[in-house]
Amino acid sequence: MPSYDYATVPTINAFAQSNAFIRGLMGPFGGGKSSGCVMEIARRGIEQTPGPDGVRRSRFAVVRNSYRQLEDSTIKTFLQWFPPYTYGDWKPSAHSYTIRALTAAPGEPGAEIEVLFRALDRPDQIGNLLSTEYTGAWFNEGRDIPWAVWEAMMGRVGRYPAVRDGGCKWFGIFGDTNPPDTDSEWYKFFEEKDHTEDIEALNAAIDRLGLKIPHYTTGTYYKCFKQPSGLGPNAENIANLPPLYYEKQRVGKTDDWVKVYLHGEYGFTVDGKPVFPEYSDTMHCPEDPRLHPKTIDGAVMLRSYDFGLTPACVFSQLTPNGRWNVVDEIVATDMGFDEFSDTVLEHSARHYRGLAFEDVGDPAGQQRAQTDTKTCFQIAHAKGINMMAAPQTEQLRLESMRKPLRTLRDGRPQFTLHPRCVRLRKALLGGYHFRRMQVSGERFDVHPNKNAHSHVADACTYGAAWLFGSELRSRAVDDTDYRPSLLSDRTRSSVTGY
Repeated sequence: MPSYDYATVPTINAFAQSNAFIRGLMGPFGGGKSSGCVMEIARRGIEQTPGPDGVRRSRFAVVRNSYRQLEDSTIKTFLQWFPPYTYGDWKPSAHSYTIRALTAAPGEPGAEIEVLFRALDRPDQIGNLLSTEYTGAWFNEGRDIPWAVWEAMMGRVGRYPAVRDGGCKWFGIFGDTNPPDTDSEWYKFFEEKDHTEDIEALNAAIDRLGLKIPHYTTGTYYKCFKQPSGLGPNAENIANLPPLYYEKQRVGKTDDWVKVYLHGEYGFTVDGKPVFPEYSDTMHCPEDPRLHPKTIDGAVMLRSYDFGLTPACVFSQLTPNGRWNVVDEIVATDMGFDEFSDTVLEHSARHYRGLAFEDVGDPAGQQRAQTDTKTCFQIAHAKGINMMAAPQTEQLRLESMRKPLRTLRDGRPQFTLHPRCVRLRKALLGGYHFRRMQVSGERFDVHPNKNAHSHVADACTYGAAWLFGSELRSRAVDDTDYRPSLLSDRTRSSVTGY
């Protein structure tokens, strides 16, 4: 097999070591993802179980969105590692390559690895793709492949070779991609959906059938591997790229482009400008469970609210060393505050029993609704929630949020978000944005766009203003919205004007 040093690209090494049924490899361009997937096909092929004649047979689909993309990119990468006719039979007209020159060990018959390159240009091509039996499949640039094809392919892998011919030692689907949009099915599958019940049902079937195979976990059924930023100290595959490759790519690009293609972070397709470009998903919402913000016993839990018929509540704590940990969220649709406050109280009693709570909300919650004489604050107080009004100034709230986003404490971000805060995470990635104005040039509204993402984001900024607003505001300005203990002696900031 051609020499490929997995160890030089740690994320691809981890990807290759995983036996997960569904795997994704995500990162900046130039990270060596496609080459890693090419070698994964070869490695999985020579590790298959030998058939009765000693030959290890396998068949892999290599899928791209169009034949133009296959020919210009995917096939060229594959043929760089396995030159035409050198390792077996290359049939350009059929877009297939049967590799026969690789062996699992000296003296063994060569493995027979059939590689079928297929595109999704037309419905009949999708039908042909999904009517064949495979060992596994590689989706190149997986974000462009409709998720329905991923789901259908799950039923086509593991069916070649037949059990009588040795069967499959491993089968599954893997894909590489530049980071997709947070509204994509890729993001929803790997980041949002809870597959616990499905995996429990799978394990129950293993027990019921008496199969002698290990139980599945989320990590052995599906896993997404994320390469570090190309501009960071742990950038991968640098030895195989020109000097300053990523640094030169950065010149003249927008922050959103850099975030996706150079930092390798999820993006958000929206015709606007993120309110908080300081937010870095990799840094502020770490994937490693050891870095997830933990609830601290004895520390006050701040619950910050946005009202209306799409109410939201964000749970956060300020740690003794000044780090702001956002640990939970509740977001509802078409629900009044009376019912919503019951939901918050029940959730708090179930998950945060024994903690002291501090509650702050949108000052507009002190106003009576036209259909009810009670205010949100009155409803809260009647249920034992000592609701306080957060600072109201929009600019102060936004600056109070930006402060911990761009501040480090002991080498780590002052703001840390738990991945369970799915709605707030998506808002910070760009769902909470300034709307582009319908005029020539790059001009945006001065106020954040009110949409499905703004409610939870506003709730979070009320908490930020409550915790950090006094540091941005001088005594000369009316401080009636502030706790006296948080007032600062600093003079007005020359940057923010507060």
